[in-house]
Formats: sequence, C-alpha cells, structure tokens
Amino acid sequence: MSRYVVSLGGNALGKNPQEQKDLLKLVAKPIVELIKEGHEVVIAHGNGPQVGMINLSFSESNSTPNMPFPECGAMSQGYIGFHMQNVIGNELTVQHIDKSIASIVTQVIVDENDEAFDNPRKPIGSFYTLEESKVLESTMGYTMVEDSGRGYRRVVPSPMPIDVKEKEMVNTLLDNGHIVITVGGGGIPVIDNNGELTGVAAVIDKDNASEKLAELINADYLVILTAVDNVYINFGKDNQEKLENIKTSRLKELVKEGHFAPGSMLPKINATMKFANKGKTSIIASLNNAKEAFKGQAGTIITK
Repeated sequence: MSRYVVSLGGNALGKNPQEQKDLLKLVAKPIVELIKEGHEVVIAHGNGPQVGMINLSFSESNSTPNMPFPECGAMSQGYIGFHMQNVIGNELTVQHIDKSIASIVTQVIVDENDEAFDNPRKPIGSFYTLEESKVLESTMGYTMVEDSGRGYRRVVPSPMPIDVKEKEMVNTLLDNGHIVITVGGGGIPVIDNNGELTGVAAVIDKDNASEKLAELINADYLVILTAVDNVYINFGKDNQEKLENIKTSRLKELVKEGHFAPGSMLPKINATMKFANKGKTSIIASLNNAKEAFKGQAGTIITK
C-alpha cells in the first residue's frame, strides 16, 4: 500500500463549473481504482482561474462589499471541493466502495517577510488581451503580465509554504481509511503571529503546497495532473522534446537553461524535484492519462 498526493491544476479544471464537473469525472475513475487497490489518496487542487473569477466578481459588483482575498480562497476551496466530493463520491458508490471523502478548509502558514510579497508573480483569473489588461491596471489597480504566450493575467504574491496547519487532521483521516481533499488552491495563506493566524492577500502555488503536504504526511508519490501529457523542453518549437523518465540532476540542468516558464511549468518542476530528492517518486501527467500515470506508465516520471 502506498500513499499518494494527487494535485490537480486549476487551469486543467475547465473554464466554468460544468466543465469542471465533466473533467473531474475523467480523473474520478482512476483515483477510485487506486483506492480500490488499497492505496491512501490525498487530493490537492489549484484555483488560479477560479479564485481570480470569484475576486473579480466581487470587485465589479455594485451591490456587494469587496471580499478579502483569503476569503475568496476559502470560497474556491469550498466549491471545488464540493465538486470533487460529489464526483468521486458517486464513483465510489458505483464501485461499491464504502469510504468517506471530505474537503478540509486548509490554512497554510507563510513567512510575512517572504520576498514574494514585494514581487507579485502568481497568475490568477482569466486571460485577457493587452488592451483589456491595461484597462484592468488603470481601473482596478491590478498588476498584469503576459503568461506563456496565452494572454495577460493578473498576478499576486506567491509566498512559499512553511507548514500546513491542518496536517494532523489529514493524517488522522487517512489513518482511519478516509479520502481527503486539502490544500485547495495552495491553501489559504496565513501568517503566524505568536499563535494567532491571520490571512494575507496572496496565492500559494498549489504545487509547492502539495509538495510540502506530501513531505509532512510522508507520502510515497506526488502526482501532478495538468493540461499537458508530459514535460517538454523547447516546448512549442520544431525541436520540442518530450521528457519521460528523468533524474533530478538532469532536470536541474534544464531549469538552469531556462526551458520552463515561471508562470506555468517551472513551479511544477521545482516542486517535483524537491520531493523526488527525498528518495520518493514524482510524476507530471495529464488528467486524460491519470490511470496510466498512477501506474508509472505515462507522463514525466522524476526520480533522484
């Protein structure tokens, strides 16, 4: 029996709630198959597009008060977690598996002196044209950047996770045979002021949060499911190359050569390398290939 942390990318979950539910059905079956084989499963997820849309809807409303960013993160944990509980729970019923699944509203502790607060770089929300982004900068005060050739997005601070407040709850649930959804959207970033936790306006990268959680609960596998089948170098060029089985030493060289975009693939690479360097196995694959990825037969497999 192994312990898996499965991290689903926010951008891979569709552009609206219905798309999200449909895409989750694809990954529900292989996750339930893992559970059926006796493995323990923790599910994490991104929320970049979703939390951005939640925050923007409040910001643009004339009839509701503006909602602080930590609360928007909690809202995204709730509605994405509900979809996951619903879809995976239904598949458990179909497979006649008597297990409970629950989402934990998760607080992740960050350092108030993290340099990320002075350098917002985490893309959130929808993609915009250059003209649309200029309007948002002037009217909303947002910081907008071009994101990997896909358009312009708002960026916010993305501090590194130090600890997961609810880690013992996650362990308790796993030890008692339950399935856990946690660190949604990277968790709600909080600062610890002598034992008092205070939410801050930021988004923790869900891959870094997933890796930290995987460390804390002593997971065997960290599997990041995203929108692409594999990690590539020279991505989108005539000489692009698919990476399948790779050691962290070689991957580190490729990072230094600048192959991976900071706003998309680089956080996944850094997180999976960090976990693999502890003697564990990391995998980056697409939602469509989840079943094969869990067996080490698809995606990019990263080892020390």
